[in-house]
Amino acid sequence: MNDTRQHLEHLAEMRSLMERSTRFLSLSGLSGVWAGACALVGAFVVYQYLEIDPFSMRDSEVYYNKAVRTIKWGADYRSVFVLIATLVLAAALAGGVFFTTRKARKRGEKVWDASSKRLLWALAIPLITGGLFGLALLYRGYVSFLAPSTLVFYGLALVNGSKFTLRDVEQLGLLEIGLGLLGIFYPGYGLALWALGFGVLHILYGMWMYWKYERG
Repeated sequence: MNDTRQHLEHLAEMRSLMERSTRFLSLSGLSGVWAGACALVGAFVVYQYLEIDPFSMRDSEVYYNKAVRTIKWGADYRSVFVLIATLVLAAALAGGVFFTTRKARKRGEKVWDASSKRLLWALAIPLITGGLFGLALLYRGYVSFLAPSTLVFYGLALVNGSKFTLRDVEQLGLLEIGLGLLGIFYPGYGLALWALGFGVLHILYGMWMYWKYERG
């Protein structure tokens, strides 16, 4: 009986070592909460710039038409959107690095190793492609598809990167893709869906991951 238990313990330990060597398991749920909070702040600033009530169904249907006519704070919508997106991304990344590094140190793991490099590369291709695609949409004035397309490409990045980290990330990616596709078919709700996907879902996902893997 003891031999069987020891054998199972050895197998579990070997499996854990194999996962650590191939997957980056130090992602912190608090990173998701932080990223979601940053996204909601960014969405709030966009609503303020466009002078739109985020809870008004009538305003949501015309937000992209209003954007192309808005010049406020000394800048047009293209400059404001790019600035807000850059600040949100920078803040989210900074928080992600901080919380993930802290978790890795607690677990006695390295942050920058072969598994994290594979994860970064898997995320980078869809994200860079989506970023360039979004800039093209912005340049051409296709504002209605801008927010939904970022959700789709971000979701694809998460699904692609989930092979090299916690598998729960794949579920979040699929939800992001679903919201993005919904926004493409119903562009009037693109900004609200963006806030839901990057903001609310990130916060809920982060809380779930923290409760599941980091609590205690």
